[in-house]
Amino acid sequence: MFLALFVLALLVFAYMIYVLLKPENF
Repeated sequence: MFLALFVLALLVFAYMIYVLLKPENF
């Protein structure tokens, strides 16, 4: 279960960076 939470957090972190790098999509 811990691994699933880690993966979920990593996906959220990656999504945040993606949005920050592509502000035109906002």
